[in-house]
Amino acid sequence: MTSPSDIQTDRRTGDPTGLHRVLDDAAVLPQAARRLDTRAELWPDEVRVRVERLNLDAASFRQLERAHTTYGETDGDAVRAEVLDIVATRGKMQNPETGSGGMLVGTVEEVGPESPLGLRVGDKVATLVSLTLTPLVIEDGLAAWDGRSEQVPCDGYAVLFGRSIAAVIPDDLDPALSLSVMDVCGAPALTARVVGEYVDRGKAPVVVVVGGAGKSGSLSLAAARQAGAARTIGVVPHAGEHELLTGAGIADVVTIADARDPIALRDAVTEAGGPADVTVVCVDVPGCEGGAILATAEGGTVVFFSMATSFSAAALGAEGLAADVRMLVGNGYVPGHAAHAMELLRGDAGVRGLFERRL
Repeated sequence: MTSPSDIQTDRRTGDPTGLHRVLDDAAVLPQAARRLDTRAELWPDEVRVRVERLNLDAASFRQLERAHTTYGETDGDAVRAEVLDIVATRGKMQNPETGSGGMLVGTVEEVGPESPLGLRVGDKVATLVSLTLTPLVIEDGLAAWDGRSEQVPCDGYAVLFGRSIAAVIPDDLDPALSLSVMDVCGAPALTARVVGEYVDRGKAPVVVVVGGAGKSGSLSLAAARQAGAARTIGVVPHAGEHELLTGAGIADVVTIADARDPIALRDAVTEAGGPADVTVVCVDVPGCEGGAILATAEGGTVVFFSMATSFSAAALGAEGLAADVRMLVGNGYVPGHAAHAMELLRGDAGVRGLFERRL
């Protein structure tokens, strides 16, 4: 049987969405596909990148870690073997349990003559699109990775499409640091946009960031403050992260709560000066929807920026609580998001310190 992708491949005409790389019988976009064509030969609008490092998204890595942990000890070899199997089977890195992937850093090795991305051979770049839709081949067996961290040294290649996004890595920053920032750069950009909407209407909002000491959380706190928030509240799960976030100085108040306990989260936010006008959820564990909704004032906004979020639980939970809140899905892309995140990193020593501790 000839699939739509076979027809496009024979004609040597690509699609900027990458549809021509889909090997499924059904016409689906690369992110939804079960398998992608990973051939190194490029269509005219594609770019091939020599991969140097993968950054697995937090939800995916935590799931892999949990799946291969026995009596508190993680089997890094088993984690590595599963990642290799996923990529070999699917032609991309897409965790079948979480549906998420991550991003990568590498060096451009070939640019198609019709590529609109503005990249040149030799550019060191971070991709700003998910590994779940990026054709990927691993050639070194991930021999330099111990399976115990989100950042994965790697030798192989990846292909970017005409509608992909990539940013040239700044010369003044460690590539691992740049990758760590760009992996979550959509969160602060969207947070700034939402806070700015409130400010433009004449109200400086109270902003709560659940998971405030993490990568996306710390950047979101800094973005909210810069955008004009009246008060920023960082929610963390334990005393260690409370100390880290307090020391960073990027939240007006830091409070401890289990985000999976809706009453505990609501009460912690209330005691810290809430309810929130804007709640940003950046944690990588499931079950945080109800607490985020309860912590948000009527007419407020909840931004779910975690791949662990159940959007049906969020929608049905808000309905069941008769909560009049606007709920947004952080899709990872806002125009200018990479430059904005880098500006926050460079301009805030507290944010930079938190990121450097995690490398």
